[in-house]
Amino acid sequence: MIEAQATARGIRTSAQKAGLVCALIRGKGVNQALATLQYTRKTIARELAKVLRSAVANAQQKEGFGGDVERLYVSACYANQGPSMKRVRPAPMGRAFRITKRTAHLTVRVAERPLQIARVAEESDAAPRQARGEAKKPARAKRSRQ
Repeated sequence: MIEAQATARGIRTSAQKAGLVCALIRGKGVNQALATLQYTRKTIARELAKVLRSAVANAQQKEGFGGDVERLYVSACYANQGPSMKRVRPAPMGRAFRITKRTAHLTVRVAERPLQIARVAEESDAAPRQARGEAKKPARAKRSRQ
């Protein structure tokens, strides 16, 4: 099974805001995740889409990749806190307030879903199923209220 990841470091948003968008695409197929990010109204969605495309490209470069992007899905997507920039803002009466401008590290990991091989039903398997279907319980009669 092929796994690949991509990371964007120092993105100018808080990890909490980015985590909300990460939760939207976690576990989805790659194409569905990209469509979700395209119509999400958060600005971090564009950055996350770039990272997702990069992770897909990394998976395609791996040896042993089957070539089918449809089988890729987002196995992990998270946002860690990056370094915060400390700034000073003037406040009334000569004081100063500290402002922290937060950054985040975005990580997206994609993996390939295993192929599901359809099981061929044999005649011996079909007989017990039919027997179970014929032996249904009779419907219960409703009691009338007195």
